[in-house]
Amino acid sequence: MEPAGDPITQQGMFALKARYDHLLGTERPEIVEIVSWAAGNGDRSENGDYLYGRKRMREIDRELAHLARRMKKLRVVNPADQPDKARVFFGATVTLADEDDNERTVTLVGDDEQDASTGRIGWNSPMARALRGAGVGDLRVVKIPAGAKEWEVLAIAYPDAS
Repeated sequence: MEPAGDPITQQGMFALKARYDHLLGTERPEIVEIVSWAAGNGDRSENGDYLYGRKRMREIDRELAHLARRMKKLRVVNPADQPDKARVFFGATVTLADEDDNERTVTLVGDDEQDASTGRIGWNSPMARALRGAGVGDLRVVKIPAGAKEWEVLAIAYPDAS
């Protein structure tokens, strides 16, 4: 059984932390300055800088709260430390083939760092759930809204320990 917390790679956690630090240390202070300046200009009801600034500050505060909650729930996992590299687990890069021999390579990453355009799929996505525990040669059916599709695992790779 896996430890509690959603998995994320070290790089993914660094990216979330960098976003949090940028919002808190750069963007928010800039907006606070604009709002303070705009508030001193009189009538706030028709002051675009003031109204936009207040709206943007609420958006930043919401995102900061979301990032703080997510980072508390996440568990950094180093895929290179995976003891069973013959099976698909978190951090695996998997080469697959469908029924028409179309190949696709995906890497299982944390849900917060997924990017389908680069082949990085979230740990809780339908494809990642179907692939978990698979070995080379295994067939897995992925159920998606468009229907079910069968994939064969052709290769499994993990990053080298560094």
